[in-house]
Order: sequence, then C-alpha cells, then structure tokens
Amino acid sequence: MLQKSPLFAYIPVKDLARAREFYEKKVGLVAKEERAGGVLYEFAGGTACFMYATPNAGTSKASQAFWQVDDVEREVKDLQSRGVVFEEYDHPGMKTINGIATAGGAKSAWFKDSEGNTMAIIQAIQL
Repeated sequence: MLQKSPLFAYIPVKDLARAREFYEKKVGLVAKEERAGGVLYEFAGGTACFMYATPNAGTSKASQAFWQVDDVEREVKDLQSRGVVFEEYDHPGMKTINGIATAGGAKSAWFKDSEGNTMAIIQAIQL
C-alpha cells in the first residue's frame, strides 16, 4: 500500500551546478550522494529529495515541496542572512508580513530557488 510507503520529493532544475550552489551555500543543505545524474539530499524523519536536471524546471506555478519546522521566523531569518529572498503575497485570505503568512493553522513562508521553483517553510500553530 502506498499509504505505508515513504514519499520523496523531486527538485527539478535546469542547471544542476547552479542549483547545488543555491541549495548548498544559501539554504545550507548537504548532499548525501550523487546518483543517476542528480543529487540526493536527506532530511529528518527518513525523508529526502532528489534534484535532477530537466528543461521543464521552474515551470510549475505551485510549490514544489515544504519543510515542516518548529519556528518559521527563526528559519526565515537564518535563510535571509544567507541571501535567500522570500516571496511577498497579498491575496484574499492570505497576506505575508516580512515574508510570513499566518492562516489555516500554520505560519508559512515561500522562496524561489535559483531555477524558479517555489519552496515553502511551514510551522503548524495552535488555533
């Protein structure tokens, strides 16, 4: 059953070297291994993502993946100090302040990577 199997994210990129520079220098990820022409990154809880080159990178208007964190403000400040720029949104029902939106039981922040992919940082909060 798929419900009982781990799920991993893809990060599609146009330029693997440029994307690695962004994720490893600005975001602070450490590559576990290179395989099949891409790069594997591991995270907490047995999760991971696979970054691979494709001409279709950055074409999605939706978020590619999110990190679930304990303190979104701390993570945003840390990433900003390394040059990551967070998106600002002002939509009905959701407005960011200093890159962070509070709605629907979560604090959320989004940034675009070097390839145009939108990534998110999410903190569950008590309503």
